[in-house]
Amino acid sequence: MKADRTSAPPHTAPAWQLRHVVRFPGLRALAWSGNQLYASRGYDLFCATISGEVTNELSWRPIARFHPALWRTVTASTRLSSRLCRDGFHTLAVLNSATMVAAVPGAIVTRSPNEKLFRCTHRITRGTRPLHITSVPNGQIYWGEYFDNAARDEVHIYASSDEGAHWQAAYTFPRGAIRHVHNIVHDPFADCLWILTGDYGNECRILRASCDLSQIDVILLGNQQARAVALIPAEDGVYFSSDTPLEPNFIFRFDRQGNLSKLAPISSSSIYGCQVASGLFFSTMAEPSAVNTDREVRIYGSHDRDNWSPLLSFRKDRWPMRWFQYGNAFLPDGNNTTELLAVTTVAVENDDQMTSLYSLAR
Repeated sequence: MKADRTSAPPHTAPAWQLRHVVRFPGLRALAWSGNQLYASRGYDLFCATISGEVTNELSWRPIARFHPALWRTVTASTRLSSRLCRDGFHTLAVLNSATMVAAVPGAIVTRSPNEKLFRCTHRITRGTRPLHITSVPNGQIYWGEYFDNAARDEVHIYASSDEGAHWQAAYTFPRGAIRHVHNIVHDPFADCLWILTGDYGNECRILRASCDLSQIDVILLGNQQARAVALIPAEDGVYFSSDTPLEPNFIFRFDRQGNLSKLAPISSSSIYGCQVASGLFFSTMAEPSAVNTDREVRIYGSHDRDNWSPLLSFRKDRWPMRWFQYGNAFLPDGNNTTELLAVTTVAVENDDQMTSLYSLAR
C-alpha cells in the first residue's frame, strides 16, 4: 500500500514540532500494539510493523475483515457516503492473545487469532457504537453505552471475561444519573479504571473505579470541565481535555496527590488524546458553537507536560457537519512503543480520511 507524500500540513511552534513523515489516503488508524499500527479501510483491517525509518514503502498487510449488511458495503465504497453513514471500524482493542475486539455500526465484533473474519458478538440496540473499548490485565474487556438517551434511561457498562465472545452488563448507572458513557480508560500506573460520562450538570463525571468495577469513586462532578472523553494516564497523574460546546475548553492534570491543575486552553472540544514517547497529545474538533468558534482541527502537544503548543491545524471542509461529520483528528488507542504520532483526519480540506505519521522533533 503506497503512501502519499504531498501536501503536508503546515507546522508551528519552533521549539516543539512534528515532522511530517508519510501519509496514507483512505486509512483510519485505530490502535497501536507495541510497534504495530492497526488501521482500517472500510470494513477491512490492516497492520503495519514500524521498524527503522518509515518510508513510502511501509507495508500494510491484511489482517481480517467484517462483512456488514450489503447496503453498507456499497456506502463504504465511496468517501462521502461512508462519512454520511458513519461506516467502517470505529474503535479496536488488541488483546495479548492477539484476539481483537472492535466496534462497527450496530455491533461489537470479535476476531480470534488466525481467523480472517470478525464475527458479531453483541448487537447494539441503543445508539450505534461505543466511542472506545478497553481491556485490562485481569482479562476483562469493557465498553460503555453511548446513545442520545433523551429520556435519561439507565446506562450500562458491558464486560466480557472470555476475550469478547460473550457480553453482560457489569455496571448500570440508574435512570437519570448520566446521559451516556464517553470512555473507560485503564490506568496501568494505579491499576484502576477511569470512567468518563456526560453531558450536562451532574451527568458530567470523572470516576475512578477498581478493575472489577466493585468500587467506583467520584473524582470530578457537575460542571462542563468534567465533561471529557480523552484521558491519558501517566506516572505523575492523568491528563484530560474537556469536551464542551458551552464553555472554553482546556487541558487538565489530576495528579497522584489529588490536585487538579488547568494547564492550557484549547480552541474547541477535544475527544482524542495519546502518548508518544515522552510527548502527550490532544486533538480538537471543528464543532463551532457560540463559545467555540474555531473552524480548524488542531493538534496540541507537550514534551514536558506543563507547556502546551498547537502543533498542527487542518481547515474544516465545505460539507455540512450535521450530515458529513465534524472536522476531527483521530488519535489511535493502545500502547505505542515507537516515536511516531499517527493522526487520521476527517472532514478537513485536502486531508479527508487521511492517516499521517509524524516524528517528534525538538
